[in-house]
Amino acid sequence: MNNNPICFFDSGIGGSTILKEVIKKLPNENYIYLSDSNNNPYGNKTKEELFKIVNNNIKTLLKYKPKLIICACNTATTTVLDDIRKKYKDITFIGTEPAIKIVHDKYKNKKTIILTTKGTAQSERLKKLFNKYKTTDCTLVEAPMLASLIETGKNPYPYLKELLKNYTKVEVVVLGCTHFPLAKKEIEKVLGKVLFIDGYSAIANKIYNSLKDNNLLSLNNVGNLHIIAPNQNIKNKIIEIIKEN
Repeated sequence: MNNNPICFFDSGIGGSTILKEVIKKLPNENYIYLSDSNNNPYGNKTKEELFKIVNNNIKTLLKYKPKLIICACNTATTTVLDDIRKKYKDITFIGTEPAIKIVHDKYKNKKTIILTTKGTAQSERLKKLFNKYKTTDCTLVEAPMLASLIETGKNPYPYLKELLKNYTKVEVVVLGCTHFPLAKKEIEKVLGKVLFIDGYSAIANKIYNSLKDNNLLSLNNVGNLHIIAPNQNIKNKIIEIIKEN
């Protein structure tokens, strides 16, 4: 048993959509959430820039002696997490990537789009996943501005209306960035009622199993959350997301 924190990092508020699911699964754990909003969006960074940014985040989180670090960002996971793992061999990392396999396994006959950042879409990891699991009517759609619009609190609807104007018959939308669940209403305003897939419950299960298998589950009756963010407004947004039903 271990009361050390589970640490999360993302390019802002988006990763709290995963944190929310993990807290539901593991309410007794201690959590650290690092919102790297000053470097948002990650999706337009080069691999070299992103490695440096992520490495700095890891250095910050190591001060809290984490038992697990969650890369709550699809772009960082698909682009640099393998290299980060090589550098920090004693740390267990869990990443997130677009849930293309879920479409392949459960919704093979549905008209689908994979909505991602530019960085995720152009990563070798995503290309391999897409080629392996893409279905007959599955399209990769880059949304390079969406994470930034969400992070800064701007209305993403005009951008999405233009971006998705040719996909109005889509049935399934894979949310390939942790910010994107925060724009579900605007996406459906363009596309109508669709099935959203993010894979976050699977990530929560993976975290639980990792802790259980290594005898690292917390002894706390109630866990706590500490947020590292550039300002109080961002902290408030994260808390609001976590508390939403």
